[in-house]
Amino acid sequence: MTNTKDTTARSLKALHETAAKVGKPLSFMEVCGTHTMSVFRSGLRSLLPENVTLLSGPGCPVCVTAQSDIDMLIELACDRYVTICTYGDMLRVPGARGSLERARGDGADVRVVYSSMDAVDIAQQEPQKQIVFAAVGFETTAPATAAAVDRAVKLKLTNFAVLASHKLVMPAVTALLEGGGVKVDGFLLPGHVSVITGWRAFVSIPGKYGLPCVVGGFEDEQIVVALADLVSMVHKSKPSLINQYPQAVSEEGNTVARALLTKIFEPCDVPWRGLGVIPLSGLALRPAYKAFDAQRKFHLTRPPDREPKGCRCGEVITGAVTPPQCVLFDNGCTPTHPIGPCMVSGEGTCQAWFKYHRVRVPNKHRAHADSTAEYEVTA
Repeated sequence: MTNTKDTTARSLKALHETAAKVGKPLSFMEVCGTHTMSVFRSGLRSLLPENVTLLSGPGCPVCVTAQSDIDMLIELACDRYVTICTYGDMLRVPGARGSLERARGDGADVRVVYSSMDAVDIAQQEPQKQIVFAAVGFETTAPATAAAVDRAVKLKLTNFAVLASHKLVMPAVTALLEGGGVKVDGFLLPGHVSVITGWRAFVSIPGKYGLPCVVGGFEDEQIVVALADLVSMVHKSKPSLINQYPQAVSEEGNTVARALLTKIFEPCDVPWRGLGVIPLSGLALRPAYKAFDAQRKFHLTRPPDREPKGCRCGEVITGAVTPPQCVLFDNGCTPTHPIGPCMVSGEGTCQAWFKYHRVRVPNKHRAHADSTAEYEVTA
């Protein structure tokens, strides 16, 4: 049996040796929020070569959900005939009118569920209520939403709907690359998403943009191996796509899950926090399933997206800034009092920095601090 510590040590050594040969500063983006949290929790950042930097990308599903989606959910929660079913991370995300947690405190029927099927079960058990499932997440969770809608159709439920805020990863990565605002030397690709999409979904990154990519797992050893591969490809000037998570990820991915997604959903243009509207980057219910579209069913009008005053979550999730560069970080915005979604989610970059890498930064060092922000930094 391979000793995990020995493998990690060898990979770290190879990483340092190759990074030293490259010489120049290197920046790699981890697209998945689980990677972000794993890297911080394990302390791997402190073991990286001095010239290797990790940037967090738009890989936290709660963080990339547009403010307007949150506001529509809160509007629905205020309807006494509606029950909102949501995953726990969404409960405390601030909107223009508070949060789902605050709405529940004011009497709204907001329930935390552990799967989309829980929401379908509630619709069966309580036919007098209108049940709306807050459908967030990437390709990882979207098939479960599709399965819930499919089941609701078979059960002939008329009191079940979803507010679909699902996002697709590759269009966001493409938008980052085409925008040119963030310079990266390669990508640590999301293992969970790749289980569904397959690794082939990302072939255009090395092919079109000339950047190395590695699909990686989430254990210390797997992350270090992936980073060593990225640095090695840069050193050899041979960008490619490597799958270092073969125990879970195949070339084609989960074809059954993707077929169900295609049956229930179709790609659509959707807004992302920090990235604006990205063409064909979301999932909308197909016309045959529009009866389950909560936005249509309850005649919801999407409000304008307004970020919390002073919050820089949009820049954090695109790798443009790190959390300490936000004037609110640990200065009014904390996990117990979040102002932005990156501090709420268990996969949020701000929460990861707060828990595992918190350093008080004087105001003069907080780049581009908003002087009009509601909170002032005390050095």
